[in-house]
Amino acid sequence: MRARVIKIGNSHGLRIPKPILEQTGILDDVEIEVEKNQIIIRPIANVREGWDAAFKRMGESGDDAPMLDENISHSWDEEEWQW
Repeated sequence: MRARVIKIGNSHGLRIPKPILEQTGILDDVEIEVEKNQIIIRPIANVREGWDAAFKRMGESGDDAPMLDENISHSWDEEEWQW
């Protein structure tokens, strides 16, 4: 498919057809980089995707217990910190 570079204010841009956006999963923000004279556009992945389900599974299986420390104090807390 060919596209024309158009002027948008002081910049330039491309119109990307909706079917291409749907195929790539691009909905909002993108990451753009140049590699070997090619422009690479990819959707920004949610770095915390799936965390809710993973934490729920951890809680259900009891795997989250080591993450919950009862007392995590340090001598610095008493000597340096003003409460």
